Amino acid sequence: MLRQIRADFDAGTIVMYQAYPPAIADAALAAGRFVAPFSFTRMTWIKPSLLWLTHRSNWGRKAGQERILAVRITRAGWERALAGAVLTAPVPAIHGSAAAWSAAFADAAVHVQWDPERSLRGAALNHYSIQVGIRRELIRTFAEEWVTGLTDLTPTVQKIAALVRSGQHTKAQRLLPPERPYPLDPAIGRCIQADGRVSRE
Repeated sequence: MLRQIRADFDAGTIVMYQAYPPAIADAALAAGRFVAPFSFTRMTWIKPSLLWLTHRSNWGRKAGQERILAVRITRAGWERALAGAVLTAPVPAIHGSAAAWSAAFADAAVHVQWDPERSLRGAALNHYSIQVGIRRELIRTFAEEWVTGLTDLTPTVQKIAALVRSGQHTKAQRLLPPERPYPLDPAIGRCIQADGRVSRE
């Protein structure tokens, strides 16, 4: 299946989605950036696909994932993360031996995983969506230098979920963000096993 980064982005920034408990979300939204009780000592995963996140969080109904945030970060930070990322599973054409992958994975501050993208109904689609894990060595840089804005999408996600449950899929679709193929440097694309349109804008 196609592995392609699809996202809501502009000339300088790109939107990621994360799900948090209310205490973390409220503190971050009040401060305009991530602050305690957000953890700066554990890996945080960011995802450019809202539907993948809503699937994972069960539309914000899972415990500890009740609040959905849109996290706008710089494209420079995003691409720095991808440039230093290592896949969560070895690929011989990229890593050579399993031992070489294991060593690179242990040292990497960023991990990349591809999972099937989801439809509004939660069905797996025929292309993959990217998840990017930022380890604690890089989290403060992410939170203090890359993040340019936080938006609470919980009400929108709840509205989309209600429309899906009532069978109003066209209306629900209109509320989704305009995710489109992200232009990626071919060298970075090869390292993270990305396919599709990877030429730079």
